[in-house]
Amino acid sequence: MNVEKIKVVAFDLDGTLTQHKQPLVGKNKEVLEQLAKKYKLVMAGAGQARRIFNQMGGFPIDIIGNYGLQFAKYNEETKDIELVRNETLSCDRDSVEQRVTDARQKYGYTEFAGDNVEYHPSGCVTFPVLGTKAKQEDKLAFDPDRKKRRLIYDEIKAAFPEYNVFVGGSSSFDMAPVPFNKYYALDLFCKEYGYSHDEVVFVGDDYGVGGNDESVYLSDIAFICVDDYQKFPEAVACLL
Repeated sequence: MNVEKIKVVAFDLDGTLTQHKQPLVGKNKEVLEQLAKKYKLVMAGAGQARRIFNQMGGFPIDIIGNYGLQFAKYNEETKDIELVRNETLSCDRDSVEQRVTDARQKYGYTEFAGDNVEYHPSGCVTFPVLGTKAKQEDKLAFDPDRKKRRLIYDEIKAAFPEYNVFVGGSSSFDMAPVPFNKYYALDLFCKEYGYSHDEVVFVGDDYGVGGNDESVYLSDIAFICVDDYQKFPEAVACLL
């Protein structure tokens, strides 16, 4: 990474800036404010732009949501975000339902709480291994090192060729319609706003096999790894 060329710093949220689904912490918020004085900042998230904005406590930043299906710009006057892109794609629910059921039977995950599959308005899909209504403590204990899901990750990917599949959260597989992933979203952002890839650096934690930051980590876009959100300031010190 040539720091002198960097104009845009893009971020993942959970695990990078915050603990999973928790508010943006004070020290990391202060570092973002410092970075904003030097660079264009943008979030590149897996979830909806509004959820990301709320979790960040209304921090003034543009947000890529749903792997690029959404893009929201921050409005300085209203102190709020405005969606400028909000794509929704169709989903063959019967087919997805059957393939998830087949996977459960094959790998022994036939007991689950709630629904078999979670369908999102965007067209993204979640295969919740323990079901949509599993207890939080059960989800956290299920696969903390992701070894169980990574063991079958390639087969799940092969079963859903129309989706980019990620090892999501603590107990699920998340799926975004092809070609949407974080690399595609950042490439689209660069094309729309006139940046080259060597002017962008991405900061993320989920860069391992099946992680939703992996597509950026393996790309030509510079990547700063954050293995503990509490050490985010040290990880990005090179940019300041």
